[in-house]
Amino acid sequence: MPIFNRKLKIFSGNANLHLAQEIAEYLGVSVGESKVSRFSDGEILVEINESVRGADVFVVQPTCAPVNENIMELLIVVDALKRASARRTTAVIPYYGYARQDRKVRPRAPITAKLLANLITASGAMRVITMDLHAGQIQGFFDIPVDHLPGVPILAEYFQKKNLDDVIVVSPDVGGVTRSRDMAGRLDTSLAIIDKRRDKPNEAAIMNIIGDVSGKTVIMIDDIIDTGGTITQGADALMERGAKEVYACCTHPVLSGPAIERLQKSSIKEIVVTNTIPLPEHKAIDKIHVLSVAPLIGEAIIRIHEDLSVSKLFA
Repeated sequence: MPIFNRKLKIFSGNANLHLAQEIAEYLGVSVGESKVSRFSDGEILVEINESVRGADVFVVQPTCAPVNENIMELLIVVDALKRASARRTTAVIPYYGYARQDRKVRPRAPITAKLLANLITASGAMRVITMDLHAGQIQGFFDIPVDHLPGVPILAEYFQKKNLDDVIVVSPDVGGVTRSRDMAGRLDTSLAIIDKRRDKPNEAAIMNIIGDVSGKTVIMIDDIIDTGGTITQGADALMERGAKEVYACCTHPVLSGPAIERLQKSSIKEIVVTNTIPLPEHKAIDKIHVLSVAPLIGEAIIRIHEDLSVSKLFA
C-alpha cells in the first residue's frame, strides 16, 4: 500500500539499513537522507540532510550487536529529529536489546530493560514499534505508547505452506508456552514443552519433555536464538524421544558466540528466522531461512500514521 504523503518519512541508523529500505519500499517512499558516522575519537555524528519540520518520522534501528553503539545511534538520531522540529518521532526497534534484564534476579542487579526505555523516552521518541519482546511487561516500562508486534503469524504462515505431516509444536522452556500455544493454534496441532534448568547464563540443561513427540515432525519456537545451546540441546532430546525431524524458528536471530557452529552440527533440519536482526554473510548457513518483517512493520506504520488501530492487524 504505497503512501504519497510527503509528511511521512523513514530514517535509519546503521543497525539494519536493508530492513529500513524494505520498509520504505513497501510504503512507496525513500529512506530519508541522513548520515551516521564517527568523530575521530569514536563519538557518533548524525547529520539529517533534509527537512523534517512537521513530519511524522519513523526511525528504524534494532538494538542488536554492537548493542551499545546501536543504542547510542538511535538516541542521537531521535534527538536530532526532535530538534529539527519533527511533528512526531517513532522509534522502530524490531529487536529490543537488554530485554532479558527485565527484573532483579539477584541482589544489587540492574533492570536495564527499564533503563533503556527511560533513555529512549528521554531522547524525544513519542512512540515505539517493536517485535516479540522477551518479556511482555517491558511495554509497561515506557511512559509512551508501545506497539508490540508478534512474529508468530509470519513464522506460522511459512510452516503452513510447507504442508508438513504429523506436526507438533514444542516450547523450549516453560516461559515460552504462550508463544508456542499461539503457533500450535495457527497450525491446528498439539503442544509439548521442554522442562529445562539453566545453571548459568547462556547455558541450559535439558531435564524433561512434557508431551509425546514420537514419530512427529517437531517445530520448536522461541523469541530469540542466542548461543544456540537451548535449541540444539532441545533438538537432541527430542530426537532421542523419537521425533521424526526437528525444525526450529525464532523472531530474533542473535546468534552469538558458538551459535552457528552448534546449529550447523545439530540435528535440526531447518532454522527459520526473521530479519529483525541482519544476518551477516558468515552466519548465513544453508540451514537458516530468513523471512522479512518489512510488510508487517510497514502496515503498522501506515496504521499509526493514519490514526488507525494497529491491533486489527492480528484480529
